[in-house]
Amino acid sequence: MKNIREIIGENLSELRKEAKLTQLELAEKFNYSDKSISKWEKGETLPDIVTLNELCEFYGVSLDYLTHEATPETKKKYKKQTSQDHYNKIILTSLGVSVVWMLATIIYVWSLIKFNNGIWMAFVWGAPATFLLLTVANHRYFHEKVLYFIFSSCFLWTTLAASFLQSFSDKVWTIFLLGIPIQAALFLYGKMKH
Repeated sequence: MKNIREIIGENLSELRKEAKLTQLELAEKFNYSDKSISKWEKGETLPDIVTLNELCEFYGVSLDYLTHEATPETKKKYKKQTSQDHYNKIILTSLGVSVVWMLATIIYVWSLIKFNNGIWMAFVWGAPATFLLLTVANHRYFHEKVLYFIFSSCFLWTTLAASFLQSFSDKVWTIFLLGIPIQAALFLYGKMKH
């Protein structure tokens, strides 16, 4: 098992290489010699805690990132998300929602022109498509348990409502009974510790 100095050294070396910096360039940024940087990366010595914190800020990682062996999971877990990254993810998700509603509008207008009768159900199905996209985006980008529960619940009930409206029969209302155990399962899944 590697000691903490070796782990920190390897992580510092990897971060420096990812940033496409030489040891000399990094040393100049932090007012150290390139020999000091080399010793840190070999695990021979460690920078003081203030310098470690400055390095974390510089690379956009947490101190936990430096002290744990770098696996893809720890890299993701301990990388700090910049406000620009967060903003871009929100914009990307919003663009996805816009595409869903643009497609619904195109389907409606096309059917209105082609058949003189607009397929208004395109808008109804746009709702579950939107909540599915939001659920996936939250899972991929934001990892918020409350949002996962809200978006997946909305996806469930809008899908059931769209199915009901699509078939519109007296006996189809029973489809909503399916939602009860599924909603309970979503609730219980949300209570699990991840």
